[in-house]
Amino acid sequence: MKKATLIVFKGAGEALEEIKTDIPELKPGEILIRNQYTTICGSDLHTYCGLRHEAVPTVLGHEIVGEIAGFHPDHNRKDYLGSALEIGDRVTWSIFASDATSEKAKAGMPQKAEGLFKYGHAQVTATDALHGGLSTHCVLKKGTTVLQISKEIPLKVAATINCAVATVAGAVRLSGSLSGKKVLISGVGLLGLVCAAMCSADGAKEIHVADLNEERLKLAELFGANVRHLLNQNPALPADIDVAFDMSGSPDAMEMGLNALTVGGTAVWIGAVFKTRSVAVNAEQVVRKLNTIKGLHNYNYDDFVQAVKFIENNYSKFPFEALVSAEFALADAATAFNFAVTDKPIRVGINIAQ
Repeated sequence: MKKATLIVFKGAGEALEEIKTDIPELKPGEILIRNQYTTICGSDLHTYCGLRHEAVPTVLGHEIVGEIAGFHPDHNRKDYLGSALEIGDRVTWSIFASDATSEKAKAGMPQKAEGLFKYGHAQVTATDALHGGLSTHCVLKKGTTVLQISKEIPLKVAATINCAVATVAGAVRLSGSLSGKKVLISGVGLLGLVCAAMCSADGAKEIHVADLNEERLKLAELFGANVRHLLNQNPALPADIDVAFDMSGSPDAMEMGLNALTVGGTAVWIGAVFKTRSVAVNAEQVVRKLNTIKGLHNYNYDDFVQAVKFIENNYSKFPFEALVSAEFALADAATAFNFAVTDKPIRVGINIAQ
């Protein structure tokens, strides 16, 4: 039986361990993937540092791209859109597997369906270990949305599609058409940069970005932003924002975005995925200004499709590839994580295909 190599996380403060395990026989509906690249997401870093807790041991990494290495015999060999799949095809897949016939999925929320499985978050067992990015292989479970992607897209860009890009695609869906609109994006990490690019591609009139990091604000201009607000200098924000996106999770930033909304404006929050203080909402403002607050965690099937289309159409128009500022081999995963923690780049990559 062929072997896979994986890097196991056993808890914050403990050394990552490289192990080998058998590649199991596939179950009905499953696909075997040869991982090619994974990028280290902020939630991976939270787990690595002990700010977020997962069942251990686990294999971190959910921003993954790979190529098909095998199918269970009963698989129809088609992706979510009906395109034929073959061994060697490059694919991206949803960070979750869920039952498409469930009530939550039918309501457009498959990421909240019962029995949900999430890649890069599951516990390693003797029979189920290949479900994370820090591994040479991944077994895609039945209920995973798989999409074929072009091999022209750089691996380090393709890896981010199934997390950051798809989540932002969902946020943009919730915001409605951005054509001619004035938007504010608080938090200029990968989510904020992708959001700026999507707002630009959707025809936004003004794209304001707000952050504490001046270098990231400058970087955002390469992704379509045209007004910068350095928050530690108490900038004066406009009061006629149509859509305020928060990618930071900071209560201060979310309150700032609400206060900047115009009549009929919408706030879309996707950054608040960790515990912090409650957000103070001026209910009278929300009522009198007809404001709307929407939240999104992860994304649905259509968001994922839109994310792939966006990257296929725009990966060379915006400098996405440059956002992965350092790259490491799988065996050097510990060094990669420590670099990500200390230097705080937009993304660090693990090149498994090299």
